[in-house]
Amino acid sequence: MTPRLRRSELSTPASSPKMIEKAMGTAADMVFLDLEDAVAPAQKEAARKNAVDALRNLDWGKKIRAVRVNGADTHWAHDDVIEVVEGAGDKLDIIIVPKPKAPRDIWFFDTLLTQLETKLHLKNKIGLEALIEESAALARVEEIAASSPRLEALILGFGDLSASQGMRFGVAADPANRYPGDMWHHARVRMITACRANGIDAIDGPFANFRDPEGYRREATWAATLGAVGKWAIHPSQIEIANDVFAPTPHEIETARKMSEAYQAATREGAGASGAGGMLIDAVAVRIFEGVLERARLTGRA
Repeated sequence: MTPRLRRSELSTPASSPKMIEKAMGTAADMVFLDLEDAVAPAQKEAARKNAVDALRNLDWGKKIRAVRVNGADTHWAHDDVIEVVEGAGDKLDIIIVPKPKAPRDIWFFDTLLTQLETKLHLKNKIGLEALIEESAALARVEEIAASSPRLEALILGFGDLSASQGMRFGVAADPANRYPGDMWHHARVRMITACRANGIDAIDGPFANFRDPEGYRREATWAATLGAVGKWAIHPSQIEIANDVFAPTPHEIETARKMSEAYQAATREGAGASGAGGMLIDAVAVRIFEGVLERARLTGRA
């Protein structure tokens, strides 16, 4: 699988041609045209045509081209995939799968895409991303992450997961009852670990208050620290923050470069470790620093 840059994934309602066109002018790494939660039931079928038209006729530049379809347990899912892929499958990179509860939900979309790619003689293989937004999915996230070679990323979906877990935000609104720490820490770590173990990307979910850029940056930084490679954006104003947070800082890059060079010099002299800047540099440390440098290259900061 060719690595894709997913620092920012911009949600855009497929029911709004105006918003779709505006999304093309942003710096988002991915734009996904949403047929699910952002589209009213009465508009879902018409929105498919908007998605096809946008994929075929708009200039996406280097953006990843994606569509979020409706879940496998809805009567829209089958036709969402068929109409979009038959209409613009050669222009489509990713299908985003909402609300899977088990690997079988991923297999449904995988099988359907395989059939369509064969029928249409598509040269490109369409990838999948899936949202972990049900308690049943979080409980089986390791299985879901390993369920299909077509799966490229998992996304933590905070909204539906909150409802699925019965979280009580009314209680938490009282400062005296505020949860101590990050209530999403366990979910983030578990999903990110499952992704890393299976060689796929981990994407942090949406931050609802787009008028709180510092809140968005804080949540993105927490996710990046734990190993996520990107975050959803529900508003264009969040894109620049995500693109910045999920790329290494100049200080990180310079430190990684110096430490890697120190280790290489030590190994040339027959040593298995080196000291630099008061830090022991061994093979484990270099593995971390090499990851920073690879990320710098991918994001164009190297």
